[in-house]
Amino acid sequence: MSGRHSPRRPRRLRLGIALAALTATALTPLVAHASQAAPERPRAAATTFEDNFDGPAGQAVDGSKWNMETGDGVNNFERQYYTDSTANAALDGQGNLVITARRENPANYQCWYGTCEYTSARLNTSGKFSQTHGHFEARIKMSEGQGMWPAFWMLGDDFGDVGWPQSGEIDIMENVGYEPNTVHGTIHGPGYSAGESIGTGHSIDGKFADEFHTFAVDWSPERIVWSVDGTVFQTLTPADVNGNEWVFEKPFFMILNLAVGGQWPGDPDGNTRFPNTLTIDYVRVTDTPQR
Repeated sequence: MSGRHSPRRPRRLRLGIALAALTATALTPLVAHASQAAPERPRAAATTFEDNFDGPAGQAVDGSKWNMETGDGVNNFERQYYTDSTANAALDGQGNLVITARRENPANYQCWYGTCEYTSARLNTSGKFSQTHGHFEARIKMSEGQGMWPAFWMLGDDFGDVGWPQSGEIDIMENVGYEPNTVHGTIHGPGYSAGESIGTGHSIDGKFADEFHTFAVDWSPERIVWSVDGTVFQTLTPADVNGNEWVFEKPFFMILNLAVGGQWPGDPDGNTRFPNTLTIDYVRVTDTPQR
């Protein structure tokens, strides 16, 4: 803000003359200018959720922010069993969360196909954080290899009441291992779920597993915009759901997971490396979309 300098005070005897002379000239435009309202500055976005995963190596995630899911992935015919062990999800001491898929079964977990072959982790913010609209962002270094299926995504808060796909699903980022340079952004809802979901992919030169990348959606009323490293690659609105119900005007919670196998990525093969890791630098949400 520029400073305003006080003028030298006039001599008292000349004050009346000076005011009279100003009345017809200078004061009129000054009063008119003052009556015009100053333009309102846009409100800065407020951070509503943030986890930078700071802490010592081997520490579990913050339980005030995340739930650790357990169980197998029967719905998508995945091969892993999700555990709440720090062997599958823990801080690395360098400001990251590492989700690790392992080819092991230390507790004789049972999956839909028999004794589980793999363990991994899936975290969500249900009951701890959800929001309608805003900017949702994570900086992630991808897993790699045939059969790996990492995702950063959201489900409607009413999932437990109305089920899927009526709850709605927003996939901010999904990758399948046989496409190392491509990620997908997708929505699922009534009439456009699973194989009929709506979305597209975004490809880069090189592999997403080579370095960190930032994945985000900007979600506003009747509009969702996807970006990778700040580059927008998709915008969806109610006009894109082919006359079906747009179920994205309510709170959603976030999910991070690393699946192994399933209908879309297929199973791991002899070239898939284990342990296999998905590394998350941060997850951040603001109340205002950036786009």
